[in-house]
Amino acid sequence: MFELHHLSAQEQWDWLQRGDITPVELVEHYLSRIERLNPELGAFSRIDADHALDRARELHGSVPKTAELWGLPIAEKELARREGHSWTGGSRAFADQIADRTDAIVSVLDEAGSVSLGATTAPEFGFPSYTEPIGRPPVRNPYDGALGAGGSSGGAAAAVAAGLLPFAPGSDGGGSVRIPAAATGLVGLKPTRGLVPATAPSLAELVANGALARTVEDAAMLVDAMTARRAGEIGFESALRPPDPGRLLGPAVYGEGRFQIGVSTASPWDDSHGITLDAAARTALDEALALIGSRGHGVEEVGFPDASRYPAAFRTIWQAGAAALPLDDTQLGLVEPLTAWLVREGRALPVVRLVEALSALAQFERDLIRTWFGTEGARVDAVITPALAMTPRPIGWYDAEDGDRNFAQQVEYTPFTSFVNVSGLPAVTLPVSVTAEGLPMGVQLIGPPGGEATILSIGRQLERVLQWQRRHPPQW
Repeated sequence: MFELHHLSAQEQWDWLQRGDITPVELVEHYLSRIERLNPELGAFSRIDADHALDRARELHGSVPKTAELWGLPIAEKELARREGHSWTGGSRAFADQIADRTDAIVSVLDEAGSVSLGATTAPEFGFPSYTEPIGRPPVRNPYDGALGAGGSSGGAAAAVAAGLLPFAPGSDGGGSVRIPAAATGLVGLKPTRGLVPATAPSLAELVANGALARTVEDAAMLVDAMTARRAGEIGFESALRPPDPGRLLGPAVYGEGRFQIGVSTASPWDDSHGITLDAAARTALDEALALIGSRGHGVEEVGFPDASRYPAAFRTIWQAGAAALPLDDTQLGLVEPLTAWLVREGRALPVVRLVEALSALAQFERDLIRTWFGTEGARVDAVITPALAMTPRPIGWYDAEDGDRNFAQQVEYTPFTSFVNVSGLPAVTLPVSVTAEGLPMGVQLIGPPGGEATILSIGRQLERVLQWQRRHPPQW
């Protein structure tokens, strides 16, 4: 039976524009689904039903109907602040806090005409690549409730995959948009560093806000809306030229062009962690490569730069980022073991090690871009990798007590994502394959700086053939 959430976000926007449905009707549809299904799924940490309905009623009089996201329901990630609303950072240490400001990314999406239904669940401060917060229900994968949805934008991914939102913003500091998108059969788009206002400053500028969506077009639509209205923020694109409305949507809709695509299954963690590629991940990559070749694109293996200093340097930056959390000794006793480990290790770091780590990652960034996209390198238009090294992980798979072991498990599951943040490159995960057990598996397309249009064009060509937007989790 057809229901409104079966439409893509773009199709829902078209219905709103034509008057086939009102913002209030659309919001009521999604709130009804959230009320019924979220207790089992755990996708939302906060539901603002009254606020959302008031906002929907006000839209006609306060926002032009042509606004990029006019009338479309979304939800901010739990890590983003909305003034006057609860903000915990996903932590028991901040359980009673009310946000005293609104983050730029939230303002940008409001100004684009969207309707926030609340906040999607995230793990504590967004550090883990899974969403199983202690003391709260885990976020379950709509394709199999015994599995996790990934993280840290796990709530956003589960909500979109289960039809509780048409699409959703997420933040990505080491794969936190792309990992859960790949785990739940979605498109996950992380833009070039600085293109979209960040939720908050991050060490080494690892974090970028991006989009989780069912289609390439919807992901482009949401990121375009993020760049169209900057709420006073200056970033990469605005420093070069004003953002063009629909800059990414065109390539995502038309999917034109033939490109030279590099292939890599290497990661900077191979030597330090002995990364093994699951057969399902290899199958997804092979299926994507076969389809890419059949569409007339060139395909070639590409090298990988020296990454011998990368594992220690990235680990240092991850710990140093946690060290800055405003946690006193009492609050530190309330956080989860992984967070406490990161904070304590980070606060014990000597300054010289932090400087060395920043230098090592900056060198890796230069080497990777030169190797793949520079005049001395392969000069390919994009590079394809697996999205994840394994199938979605069972809930409870990660060691909740041993920080070292937990960090290693995250690396083994997600070795292909963090280096894209380090290098500031745009990337999109695409749900190209389904396992015999019915689980989604994807690939990742990485572009040169500012190369979103290229990877979205390629993604759209694959989407036309595979029609992954027609797949739905069986029980949702």
